[in-house]
Amino acid sequence: MKVLKFGGTSVGSVGSIKTLLDILKAEDKPQSRPVVVLSAMGGVTNLLIAMAEGAANGKEFTAELAELEKRHFDVVKALLEVQNQNPAFTRLKIHFNQLEELLQGVLTLRELTPKTRDQIVSFGERCSALMVGKIAAQHFEDVLFVDASELIKTDSAFGNAKVNSELTNMLINTFYQQHKNRLMIVTGFIAGNDAGQITTLGRGGSDYTAAIFGAALNAEEIQIWTDVNGMMTADPRMVQKAFPLEELSYTEAMELSYFGAKVIYPPTMIPAFLKKIPIVIKNTFEPVFAGTVIRHDCKSSTLPIKGISSINNISILNLQGSGMVGKSGFSGRLFSLLAREQINIILITQSSSEHSITFAVQPQDVEKAKQVIEQEFELELLANKLEPLVIESNQAILAIVGENMKQTPGMSGKLFHALGRNGVNVRAIAQGSSEYNISVIISATDLSKALNAVHDAFFIELTKTLHAFCLGTGNIGKTLFAQLNAHKDYLQKNNGIQVKVVGISNTRKMVFNSDGLSLDTWQDELQESTHEADLPGFIAKMKELNLPNCVFIDNTASPKPVEFYEDAFKANVSVVTCNKIGNSASLAQYQNFRDTARRHGVDFFYETNVGAGLPIIRTLKDLMSSGDRIQRIEAILSGTISFIFNHFKGDDNFHDVVKEAQEKGYTEPDPRDDLSGKDFMRKILILARDAGHEIEEADVSIESVLPKACLEAKTVEDFYAALKAEDAFFTDLKNRAESEKKVLRYIGKLENGKASITLQMVDENHPFYMLSGSDNIISFTTDRYRERPLVVKGPGAGAEVTAAGVFADLINVGAN
Repeated sequence: MKVLKFGGTSVGSVGSIKTLLDILKAEDKPQSRPVVVLSAMGGVTNLLIAMAEGAANGKEFTAELAELEKRHFDVVKALLEVQNQNPAFTRLKIHFNQLEELLQGVLTLRELTPKTRDQIVSFGERCSALMVGKIAAQHFEDVLFVDASELIKTDSAFGNAKVNSELTNMLINTFYQQHKNRLMIVTGFIAGNDAGQITTLGRGGSDYTAAIFGAALNAEEIQIWTDVNGMMTADPRMVQKAFPLEELSYTEAMELSYFGAKVIYPPTMIPAFLKKIPIVIKNTFEPVFAGTVIRHDCKSSTLPIKGISSINNISILNLQGSGMVGKSGFSGRLFSLLAREQINIILITQSSSEHSITFAVQPQDVEKAKQVIEQEFELELLANKLEPLVIESNQAILAIVGENMKQTPGMSGKLFHALGRNGVNVRAIAQGSSEYNISVIISATDLSKALNAVHDAFFIELTKTLHAFCLGTGNIGKTLFAQLNAHKDYLQKNNGIQVKVVGISNTRKMVFNSDGLSLDTWQDELQESTHEADLPGFIAKMKELNLPNCVFIDNTASPKPVEFYEDAFKANVSVVTCNKIGNSASLAQYQNFRDTARRHGVDFFYETNVGAGLPIIRTLKDLMSSGDRIQRIEAILSGTISFIFNHFKGDDNFHDVVKEAQEKGYTEPDPRDDLSGKDFMRKILILARDAGHEIEEADVSIESVLPKACLEAKTVEDFYAALKAEDAFFTDLKNRAESEKKVLRYIGKLENGKASITLQMVDENHPFYMLSGSDNIISFTTDRYRERPLVVKGPGAGAEVTAAGVFADLINVGAN
């Protein structure tokens, strides 16, 4: 036979009770009728407690009691045939009258004792079991309502009574043998003492009732019917990717439950554990789903951990001082004191020097713990052998659990890497020698981020999520969003990465969605946003959302976003940028960005600073990290200037070629921004710094392509006029090059720590001779590539290739 327990949501409405009856029809067999244990209707226990505590404080309860009565009566009216309703109404009314008398007594006396409290809250289960029993009698033969307080016997520790197992087992077995052919509907949560007074079994008491009956009757299995598909890998309210586990060992389930997994509670499992009875967690609202089986003989699992559990709000107390060192019995004295005062300790950790002890308690126990500790250790505190007790509130516990942890190296490293990379500070650590559990105490404000980051780190079969905050919606920004949208399925399948764009801003508007903005409709959402663009506000919102694995993407050419890179790094947010200004400003800023990113364990990727989507910076870093030494770098790194000199031949004049380049979108609105060599200089400067040279902008020697009159022209129109006037100068350059069978190339060079950009004539033996279109090219001469330099060549401009470079940097963040 089986014991089936249904939680509050399973009996919480007309629809859920109908589903419950369908489940019972599938499980009810003549030769082995199940025992059914019921909780109170969802929310009823909390309401009863609130009414009782309110009455003790002088608050009227009539309205709440009427609502409670109506809720039960409405179910009876909906599910019981008219001729069967009056007996149910009568019995329920008797219960509500008794409840009213109790509450009136509390209101009159302004006193709520634990015994009275248990009596009041017992009406939740008594009413639900009575009601469902009457309804079930219409569908099943021989339904029997069972008041568990007559069978489960406990001491008189009201609120959390201890079960007399021997007597309880005898009573249950005797009762079952007398009625085993009947379908028993049993009240969960409640029990009775020797005096016949109602007691309750504490947190998870209805589950405990089911386990007590299951163990007493040697049931085949105990089913816990709830509103989720079993034990989850993490709290699904915080971790959207959490998924149900197929099976767990008793130890794993107890560890997960102890540290906050609310599907089942540790005491529930003890009777089943002793009898090796499987516990199955099932979903009332999806009964076909297999759920989670908790058993002693789990099959081996490939998962490194089974789950991540958490306690959302705890306080930690830290006691330290020289008076603890080598003091035999100090810990025993401390914890015996707390045990006497019934202060439950959730987690303990002690330094190896014995100089400090840190322990976690529930927030409501903090003041009492502080008071009794200061009284107990008054002399040590006065003698300065102990420092004043330090209390930290608003903390949380995160624990990873699994039997495989003890045979899998690197579990701690993976946990702390995931936390550290996301800026989650660990206040205390605890791990038992069994290695079933590693627990950490962190700030409660970081719990959601930490859970998601750790879940992503351990469950490698799931897609890892990056949360991107993007500045700039020009050509590069738009193209990046289009590429992310077009390749999202490929990215998930082949890289195991999902990119959620959660923030977008341009110079006019900004918009946010922590669940991810649609890359199909982002332009409409941005346009309709009521948030005016505000760069400090954008950064503040990014920090406030406190999401895991965040990336700040700068697709602008403005100096303003650069001012916030350091803030992003300090918030443990990686930065991906195609904006050259940050790396080509002062050397101190360049070094600070790298040092800050490294110190906070995040990435700073800027491949598109040089050569758009070409792998130039990555190639340079790979050469250097592999121990090669750079002798010389030569490069053409301006797509604009490359286009101009590749087309400046034959009968074409320089003025017309520059004009064509501008019309094709290769130049800035003012072509002098390109032809002055300023943009080229920034790229050479970045390469020089990445190659290990500490140089400033002023150290780069630039030979201007343009005569002085062109540079000094007041407007773009004046510039073109001056350019036409200098036609003879440029034609002479072209003719000289052609007469020597050479071509004009504007080449940057880094050698012996010196950086320069010059206009040169090169022949067919030079690797830059055959350049075409707007291509960039770079040549690395190194110790390993001395005779034949390493050459990287390809498109160095354009939204598609630049966005692709940003995309690639984003994937590299995901890989880390």
